[in-house]
Amino acid sequence: MPLIEARSLTKTYTMGHEAVHALAGVSLDIEAGEFVAIMGSSGSGKSTLMNILGCLDVPDTGTYRLAGDAVQDMGSDALAAVRNRRIGFVFQQFNLLPRTSAQENVELPMVYAGVPTAERHRRARAALQRVGLGERTGHTPAELSGGQQQRVAIARALVNQPQLILADEPTGALDTHTSEDIMGLLAELNAQGITVVLVTHEHDVADWARRRLVFRDGRLMEDAAPPRRA
Repeated sequence: MPLIEARSLTKTYTMGHEAVHALAGVSLDIEAGEFVAIMGSSGSGKSTLMNILGCLDVPDTGTYRLAGDAVQDMGSDALAAVRNRRIGFVFQQFNLLPRTSAQENVELPMVYAGVPTAERHRRARAALQRVGLGERTGHTPAELSGGQQQRVAIARALVNQPQLILADEPTGALDTHTSEDIMGLLAELNAQGITVVLVTHEHDVADWARRRLVFRDGRLMEDAAPPRRA
């Protein structure tokens, strides 16, 4: 059974008097352990698909199953629980709380999950160690570089031991060298068994993935392996 199973997904938004068909009958499977890049120009539907896969939105029609569970039939509380337990999110702008330490930022998903304090501390420190920031647990975002802030965000995504990491333009705010470091970290996590799905418009970032999905006008136009990295 695929980790992600989507069938005939549609999503339409109304902008003024115009209907915008963000997704137009998208079907795809993603197996556990895959590393997938989603590409497409602005308005292609890739962000809408990412929001549905991340249980941040629901399709108008079609079905979405995550690890066998019919997500499109869930209420808001159940969707929130799925996001917290099964999915780790990484965003372009890091979305860290500015006045709290790296460790406290990483602990946030566990606060929502009701994890006891001592266990939160232990797991947050372990997650930061895993991304190479074991010596930066007490630093605030302002005391960290952009690459280090993204590593904190990745540690936060990992801390509830998700089945799936969704990364939306994870290198968009980083320089080329730092981007390579972050993509290497995501590739390492994928090699450890975590499914990684990322949205990007950069071909060199997509080349890290083992599968590329290209969207245009709300439709999946290409599903293939990217060129081998040098």
